[in-house]
Amino acid sequence: MSELKENTQRSIDVTQHDLPLHCPMSDMVSWNSHPRVFLPIQKTGTALCPYCGTHYQLTGPVSNHH
Repeated sequence: MSELKENTQRSIDVTQHDLPLHCPMSDMVSWNSHPRVFLPIQKTGTALCPYCGTHYQLTGPVSNHH
């Protein structure tokens, strides 16, 4: 089992493997800290969670299958 991450970071890099992106992410310790919200990140490469203010930055190439 993989180790859970604290969701105390305010900026998180994500890849195409994290798509569709939602906050909080499933591998975070406090995965239920607020309602899950899906974030549109593919067009701009960045997204901001309206609940906790975490900034997500898309890194690396993204294939068109998402």
